[in-house]
Amino acid sequence: MFEAYQSSLLGLWVILATMVIQAMVAVRMHRRQEGGYMPGVLKPSLDHSSIVFRTHRTFQNSLENIIPLLGMALIAILSGYGSFKLSIIVWIYAIARIIYMILYYKIATKKNPSPRSIFWAIGFLTNLYLMIDLGIFFFI
Repeated sequence: MFEAYQSSLLGLWVILATMVIQAMVAVRMHRRQEGGYMPGVLKPSLDHSSIVFRTHRTFQNSLENIIPLLGMALIAILSGYGSFKLSIIVWIYAIARIIYMILYYKIATKKNPSPRSIFWAIGFLTNLYLMIDLGIFFFI
C-alpha cells in the first residue's frame, strides 16, 4: 500500500525536515540575541526588522499550517486517494513552504501582502484543495 505513496511520504518527510531546520535556526537566533536569553520568551520589542522575530514566526507559522496537511495526507493515503495527485499536492506544499521560509528570513517588512505571502497562499490553497477534493470541507 505505501509503495504507491512513496513520493508523497518523501514530500512529507521534506516538510517535517524543513520544520526541524526552522526550529534549529530559531533556537540558534534566539540564543544569540542581544540583551540576554530567556528560554521560550520572545522580547515584546522585537518586530519584523529582527531576524530573531522572523525565525521564530517562520517556525510558528509552519506549526500552524502543518497539522491540516498531515491530517489530510493521512486520510488521503488511508482512503486510497490517487497517489500521483497526492504527490503533486504534497510537493507543491513542500516547495512553497521552503520558499516562504527563505523569503521570511530575508525580507524584513510588516507590509502585507509581501512576496512571502504568495508562497503562504500557495501552501494554504494546496491544503484547501486537498480538503475539498477529499470531501472533508463541508462549508463550501
